[in-house]
Amino acid sequence: MRPARIAADFKIVVRSYLRNPVALFFSLIFPIILIALFGLIFSAAGSTVVPITVLNLDHNSEASVQFLADLNDTTYIRLSFVNWNASDFAANLGANDDSVGLVIPQGFNSSYFARDQVNVTLYTDPEDGAASGAAQSAVGSVATAFNLHASNGTAIVGVAQQNVGSQVYSYIDYLIPGLIGFSILTSPMFSMVDVASSYRKEGIFRELSLTPLTRAEWLTSHILWYMSLTFVTAGIMIGAGVVLFGAHVNVTVGLIPFLVAGPLLFVSLGMLAGSVAKTPESAALIGNIITFPMMFLSGTFFQVSMFPPALQSFAHILPLYYVIDGMNQVMLFSNTARALTDVLVVFVTAIIVFLLAIRFFQWRDE
Repeated sequence: MRPARIAADFKIVVRSYLRNPVALFFSLIFPIILIALFGLIFSAAGSTVVPITVLNLDHNSEASVQFLADLNDTTYIRLSFVNWNASDFAANLGANDDSVGLVIPQGFNSSYFARDQVNVTLYTDPEDGAASGAAQSAVGSVATAFNLHASNGTAIVGVAQQNVGSQVYSYIDYLIPGLIGFSILTSPMFSMVDVASSYRKEGIFRELSLTPLTRAEWLTSHILWYMSLTFVTAGIMIGAGVVLFGAHVNVTVGLIPFLVAGPLLFVSLGMLAGSVAKTPESAALIGNIITFPMMFLSGTFFQVSMFPPALQSFAHILPLYYVIDGMNQVMLFSNTARALTDVLVVFVTAIIVFLLAIRFFQWRDE
């Protein structure tokens, strides 16, 4: 591994990429189109049964228990109870991929029977519109029934609403990490699968075998290029989200490991897929089989918590899930511990795939 040879090949990669208008479009313009389209028209799908995470601060009083029992009796709500600190409730919901949360305030029972105004607080996720809408309808209906029973409809129990993670977050904030992950996956995967198969078919690898350049150096130069491109693409997406939609995301140094490990993983994975395929057609097929499940099942467009349990388990074995989840933790929830776990999974997987790619990547077919 000689840096001079890597740098020389890196220059070639950059020049060939910059001379390809299609590649430039998908790397620099397409991210803006994605942000604009999804920011304007996307609506996430929901599930038939909406899980609601509940924090009852009124110590299981008579009124609070009855309110939650009535809510649980609806056909599309499932309650789960936690003992989190109230000040951390919103952040914990986001860190645990919970789309909806409900807080029953301290003093709910005494206020209700004294006919004093009291609000329950409903936390919803702008990215999960269906679950949020169902929860709002259910909680609002139960509150209305309580008011009818207590005082013929006079508003006693109200519903205050905040967002999961932070009250300032909107749908576009949750979407940005997913679309950055989408770019980290698709650009290197599709390019490297095509390069691996076409270079072999056209004899370019055979010609490179006559140069001092090693396979590891050639692959490293491509990884460095896609790392550089990922930083540019991420900056474009974040900038477009902020300028066009007023997005609120934290751009911290914690984002850097994912912008490094992601390209390392998916450039290597694309090269591995292209190396084991014998023809460009089979390489494209292998690339699509690997890429498309990750595009839709890793939290790019849909929250993984919305999936059936079996599908959630499958999503957790996809490497892109940990890239996107890690970026969510550092950009939205400031959950360093979980982000460290995610980046460790990505880096370990990336190193394994890189070594496998070097093992199966040959200049010449045997």
